[in-house]
Amino acid sequence: MKEQLIVKNLPFIKILPAWAQELSYKYLSKTANLYIVHGNIRDFLPHKMNEGEFIFVKIQEYVSEVLFGNRDIIVFWDRSSGVTFCTPEMRRDYLKAMLAEFPETPEEDLLSSDPLKAFRFLERYFLRNIPHKKRIVLIIDYAETVVPSGEVSRLDDADRYCFVTLNRWSHDPVFTQGDVSVILLSENLADISPRIVGSPTTVKVEIPIPDETVRRSFLEFLESKETLLLDKGMEPSTVAAITAGLNLVNLNRLAAESWQEDRPISMDYLKARKREIVEAEAGGLLEFLDTEHDLSFVSGHEFVKKRFKHAARALKQGRLDVLPMGYLIAGPVGTGKSFMVTAFAGEIGVPMVKFKNFRSKWQGTTEANLEKVLSILKALAPVAVMIDEADAFLGNRDQEGDSGTSNRVFAQLASFMGDTTLRGRIIWFLITCRPDLIPIDLKRQGRAEEHLALFYPESEAEKEALFDTLVRKLDLSIRRFAPSELLRKFKHEFSGADLEAVLIRAKFKAAMEGRTFVTKEDLEETMADFVPPAYPHEIELQNLVAVLECTSKEMVPKRFQNLDRTRLVKDIGELKALLGER
Repeated sequence: MKEQLIVKNLPFIKILPAWAQELSYKYLSKTANLYIVHGNIRDFLPHKMNEGEFIFVKIQEYVSEVLFGNRDIIVFWDRSSGVTFCTPEMRRDYLKAMLAEFPETPEEDLLSSDPLKAFRFLERYFLRNIPHKKRIVLIIDYAETVVPSGEVSRLDDADRYCFVTLNRWSHDPVFTQGDVSVILLSENLADISPRIVGSPTTVKVEIPIPDETVRRSFLEFLESKETLLLDKGMEPSTVAAITAGLNLVNLNRLAAESWQEDRPISMDYLKARKREIVEAEAGGLLEFLDTEHDLSFVSGHEFVKKRFKHAARALKQGRLDVLPMGYLIAGPVGTGKSFMVTAFAGEIGVPMVKFKNFRSKWQGTTEANLEKVLSILKALAPVAVMIDEADAFLGNRDQEGDSGTSNRVFAQLASFMGDTTLRGRIIWFLITCRPDLIPIDLKRQGRAEEHLALFYPESEAEKEALFDTLVRKLDLSIRRFAPSELLRKFKHEFSGADLEAVLIRAKFKAAMEGRTFVTKEDLEETMADFVPPAYPHEIELQNLVAVLECTSKEMVPKRFQNLDRTRLVKDIGELKALLGER
């Protein structure tokens, strides 16, 4: 039974979506006969069925009914269902022809889910029909189970047979001139043999996650069927605008669960469910970050805050063309780099996601994970993307020992980050205390264009401002105390993280004594006991490489501003040698 949703009284979709147009153009050019359709292939796809009525179908029905009109011969095959046909008449014709040629063959072999049997009979059937000028389409679902990613030498005999057969079909002039098309369906290109994907005779078409217009149409359908329960003030257009990243299956599930629970979809409900669904779709590889604070909660770093405020203003004015593709945020540990970035996201009001580890020990899985995550990011736009500890996370082009996986992943990510069509829509934040370890490919203009650095507070005024900001951030109640007294008394070289740790310890001490407020005595006792972690050489190295990375003198602390660049490079080299680095 076909899986579909029938929709009435929706605006007429006059043209095919871009991906379907691309597939149609390539087909009509008659220059290829092997196509890979990937991406959002498990979703509902809309098209008009009758006057005033729309139908949302799955990919197999869309290709057969919309693009090819159920004409001539349309065959489906996958490892579970075996050989099936678009209509009963096509099935009868196939069995009749094959049984006439191979009378001793059982019917189950002709319809087998074993590709060694099925492909042999299907090829023979196609060759019989080519002289009759019939258009033939073979749709192979779950193509990754037929031509999986990996070296050909490591494939078993069945997979090698499939690989050779599909490769041969892809450039067989008899198939091309005879109008035989093979369509492979797979969610991720990385799951399919790179030899097939990279072949010049293979056409690759991606189905994107639906845009706001399609989401709105689908939600209007649900509302017309009285299966969409919206809170007061919520409209389908409102829901469509803030559900970027969700496909129609997700929306249908969200609406059904809301209806079942008799809980109208409110803004808070929608944001929470969207977060859950997107994180689940990403397989736990993306994490939404809370952005409860704005830049007013950041102390010091005035130059960086000014840059971010200008960027926020440009975003709100719709001037995406003037925004950097991404930012490199450097500085020693404990300077609040991650907090600064989340505060910027709170300032501009866009969601922020954090990359989690997408690497896997299984060959091909890492590339597939990354491909899926990048597709979701594109659908989520506008979105800010944080990569913390970027020097360790991203790798480089020259890594060895993993069959080239790291090299391919690096190239895939670098290419995506450099896509200028996404300027202002996906904003990258590479956060690191060692920017010298990030490959130049990712730091160059066109990727992480703005290089900003954060340093420890130096003056008494900066330290007091940091203290006051942390008190506000931690919602501390402090009595009988002026911070300047304490900071003058204890002349520690505090980072923001160090000072926050001191304040939390003082708050904990007060709580253990049954108080909701912190006293001067609590802070003095805590500060006197606190010993900042001692790794002076590492901190100095992190300071110097951050200074070297800065693109403006204004953000560099005074003690570093007059350092000659040659001397700076020499000092960095000496510190690396002292720490046993190359």
